[in-house]
Amino acid sequence: MSTESPPPARVLVLAGPSGAGKSRLARRLHAAHGWPVVQLDDFYRDGDDPDLPMSPQAGLPDWDDVRSWRLDDALAALETLCRDGTVEVPVYDIATSRATGRHLVHLDGHPLVVAEGIFAADTVAGLTDRGLLAAAWCIRNHPWKTFVRRLVRDLAERRKPPLTLVRRGLALRRLEPGIVRAQQALGAEPMTAREAEARVPQLTADARSAHTRQEGRRGAAS
Repeated sequence: MSTESPPPARVLVLAGPSGAGKSRLARRLHAAHGWPVVQLDDFYRDGDDPDLPMSPQAGLPDWDDVRSWRLDDALAALETLCRDGTVEVPVYDIATSRATGRHLVHLDGHPLVVAEGIFAADTVAGLTDRGLLAAAWCIRNHPWKTFVRRLVRDLAERRKPPLTLVRRGLALRRLEPGIVRAQQALGAEPMTAREAEARVPQLTADARSAHTRQEGRRGAAS
């Protein structure tokens, strides 16, 4: 795929620990601005994938290891959406540990795409290299608040057996400060969802300005 011409859209990356509020923020941004949302957690490997890493303690797939996730496929999908205006992405069912279908995501002329997921920060370097990064935010809360939100969500969705969810949640609560630091090192700026929403007007203005300049270049070239 050629990357010589400027892309019609760029990506807002919403990273952060599981349960921090990335999906809720993405839904609010979609409702308010129409920006398409790509749920990066749908790029998990299937449970029978031989490359899926295992947790030595639990003897189960290690869903918190970035190797359990297909980074190259996620980057390719984001680039296709930004440049071509539509892309087909998987639908992943965490309860059964496999993709259960596909669906189309459309750009519909918007200058921004929202990409959210627990490994979203790992896309920052690749998006930057492709000229597709608009901004990268690591959504965070107090670790206990994140723990409660995550557990309520995971139990409601019956993602895994309750005891497994509690044990994983407690482990992630202990690791959360380190997770935020690691995602910051990858290029995602830590902030609360409220702080992120306060930045949206400037982000929108910058995206519209870039979009207008690109349309002007394309018009001049033709």
